[in-house]
Amino acid sequence: MASMVAGRRTTLKILDAGAGVGSLSAALLAELCGRPDRPMEVQITAYELDQGLIPYLTDTYAQCHSLARDAGIAFQSEIVQNDFVEASVEMLRGGWFAPEQRLFDCAILNPPYRKITGGSQERLLLRSISIETSNLYTAFLTLVVRLLKDEGELVGITPRSFCNGPYFRPFRKEFLQEMRLCRLHVFESRRTAFADADVLQENVIIHAVKDRKPRTPVVISSSSGPDDDVISIQEVAFGRLVQPDDPQLFIRIAPDDHSHGVAERMSRLPATLDELGLAVSTGRVVDFRAKEHLRQEPGHGAAPLIYPAHFAGGYVAWPRQTRKPNALALAPDTEDLLLPPGIYVLVKRFSSKEERRRVVAAIYDPVRTSHQAVGFENHLNYFHRGGSGLSLGLARGLSAFLNSSLVDVYFRQFSGHTQVNATDLRSLRYPSLMTLERLGSQIGAKVLEQQALDRLVEEELVSSSEVVGGNSDPIRAKEKIDLALAILKLLGLPRGQQNERSALTLLALLDLSPGMTWDEASNPLRGITPLMEFMATHYRRTYAPNTRETVRRSTMHQFIEAGIVAANPDEPERPTNDPRWVYQVQPAILDLIRTFDTVNWDENLQTYLVSVETLQQRYASERTMQLIPVVLPTEPPSRSHPVARILS
Repeated sequence: MASMVAGRRTTLKILDAGAGVGSLSAALLAELCGRPDRPMEVQITAYELDQGLIPYLTDTYAQCHSLARDAGIAFQSEIVQNDFVEASVEMLRGGWFAPEQRLFDCAILNPPYRKITGGSQERLLLRSISIETSNLYTAFLTLVVRLLKDEGELVGITPRSFCNGPYFRPFRKEFLQEMRLCRLHVFESRRTAFADADVLQENVIIHAVKDRKPRTPVVISSSSGPDDDVISIQEVAFGRLVQPDDPQLFIRIAPDDHSHGVAERMSRLPATLDELGLAVSTGRVVDFRAKEHLRQEPGHGAAPLIYPAHFAGGYVAWPRQTRKPNALALAPDTEDLLLPPGIYVLVKRFSSKEERRRVVAAIYDPVRTSHQAVGFENHLNYFHRGGSGLSLGLARGLSAFLNSSLVDVYFRQFSGHTQVNATDLRSLRYPSLMTLERLGSQIGAKVLEQQALDRLVEEELVSSSEVVGGNSDPIRAKEKIDLALAILKLLGLPRGQQNERSALTLLALLDLSPGMTWDEASNPLRGITPLMEFMATHYRRTYAPNTRETVRRSTMHQFIEAGIVAANPDEPERPTNDPRWVYQVQPAILDLIRTFDTVNWDENLQTYLVSVETLQQRYASERTMQLIPVVLPTEPPSRSHPVARILS
């Protein structure tokens, strides 16, 4: 984050809003001190409300003072023990008794993530200066934008939810009007950057400059998490990031060429929901508001109440033994909550942490419930035609399209969290009614595996010429990467190697391009550079050159330890620094992987695992063997005690 800041002014006024212990502003100062064209003076203003953190923040800036002095930079710091929202609103609102407004050359921040309700003091303060937002982190970002000087810089790490959804549209509008996006870096895992917080969404680092210059290309980069040095990077036109004709101003982050291929295919689809004569709405039943009318078991005088828990095999299975009620009583108070009998396509509004897909669709068919009305709970979206149901063929085709990898990959470009809003589904383009109905007739009542469903959707879209000029590589590439990742997990590789980088490395070692079958795998001799060239050529994953060592250290080393790969089988005594250093998949692994996706795979895998201890088990064993018992004194030792110093 610190390296993104240009900071070319002689005197640099830095804002750290919600500073904590000062990690970000200290990192920025350290970065500036190491540059040949460093500023002459740095002034940091840090806002921190938590009194318990102030001593640590004070100590951080004392160390910063020493660092700056050694680098020949004049340094000043001010710690403001006040609420940043309240203080900023007072400055921006102005008036006779308002504090003097400060403007900053750059801001670096990790704002707090918390919803703010409509009647809260924070919400009222923000409305007084025409800021409308539902989360504290976007409130911080908006305030920072207003406190920046012209050509001031902002670098922040936040959840990615602002990229889509109606609640964040006012924020997107102001931010994109005032700031020129320069770079976006996405952390693909929900569990890494904010591992200690309950933030179940991807995280993003933003670098933007406050100016009205013409929109320049934006650098998009991605990695699996903060500790992953393997960074995919590319430059994209701003019009690809925010489509000019999109009234919602969704920010669509496509980190590689295949993702752009998916976006282009989706853009070629001929219809919007309105043009299809269809609509999507959010389920009407908010269960805690209708508590007195909920029924655990169906019975006379009640209608089916459908929750996400009723999804099973692409259809709604009702009734079902879950913790959720199965029915809603028929009463005057519930009349407006129910829909007429009909076939509806349902989509979960929230995907669980365990689900691989963001968009999960199922069909509600009244034939399976034999009831005259139905209620959909608020955690569901439902597709309908004017408040009534769809034909069975259309419902099957629409559900198949929504469950396809094409839609899932595209959806992830603008949504990095677990929520699927009705607005998001309205923003998609869809195949024609004829294509959807033909797709539905092809599927029938069958429940297809993901790979078979993707093939059928692809064939139907291609045969209907609705993706002319597109190709299947984006979806096949994702499918191949996902399956390679599944193989690594089944082989017992630790979590550190259960990522896209390692999956791509395995595919490159097997010489498997997206369109090839597993029985076509081979094991050529390849070095790190040829492996990364293979990833770029066949999977459009272009990594920064300085990530070769990470591939070697954090993937290849573990592959060798696990017995998956051999180093220099052609010349075992080759020196470590020899540029001819190569790797090759072990013959036993090659034979095993050639049977993947066949009836023999499970048996062959078990035979292999019995004969070979997995790397995961070996690491766990080593950790157990190295445990050392430590007996601490019953009384807390003094700070000078050697044990206390070690623990601190």
